[in-house]
Amino acid sequence: MPPEIELSKTPLVVAIVEDDALLREEIEIHLQAHGMRVYAVNSASALDDLVARERIDVFLIDLNLPGEGGLSLCKRLRASLPGAGIVICTGRTALIDRIAGYKQGGADFYLTKPVSPDELVLVIESLGRRLKQATNADTWSLSLRDRTLEGPLPGQKMRITEREKTLLVALMQAKDNSLDSGVLCDLFGDEASDRSISKHSLEELVARLRKKFKALQGEDAESAIKSVWGVGYQLCIRVNFVH
Repeated sequence: MPPEIELSKTPLVVAIVEDDALLREEIEIHLQAHGMRVYAVNSASALDDLVARERIDVFLIDLNLPGEGGLSLCKRLRASLPGAGIVICTGRTALIDRIAGYKQGGADFYLTKPVSPDELVLVIESLGRRLKQATNADTWSLSLRDRTLEGPLPGQKMRITEREKTLLVALMQAKDNSLDSGVLCDLFGDEASDRSISKHSLEELVARLRKKFKALQGEDAESAIKSVWGVGYQLCIRVNFVH
């Protein structure tokens, strides 16, 4: 079954980033009532933890957040997850703020509070449909729950290990899908000893994952993960999260 058909059957996944607890809960309940899978957090740092575990289709973000501001968060999300939807929902009504939201934050929609709950649902659903229709035929699908990776062609499906999943997720969310070898080594550190894995172990991990890709893509296909001289590794295929 083609990935785009499977995606259409999955509920839209929305992350709310809002520091007003009451408003956050009201929005969460309303979106859930319309069949969406909703995660609600109160800060950018809490969202980072969530994104490491879950695929998100649409981000609903307030600009006035504790710690990292909403505009900075939007800009970072747009760079690391270009295929995701971003809706800014804020009390800032000035034109200069709207322009910054679109130009700097890369928002798809800029809504000002108070927002009609029904309008909010329509905006998110419309954006979700557009994003799913834009999924191209070259996209691979990664299931975090099942640790399976499925390609765009029939039969392109494989199981991956926990470490391979961690590697892929890190590269997927990095700027330009590239990360330094040292950063990647630290991802697999032993918390008890506070030690990271060696670069040789990282090379072996990447080699095993490349071999799995080659088995599905064919030997003539471009490497899914390439080495970047003086840096580390870069993911060269498009991968989306699915449930």
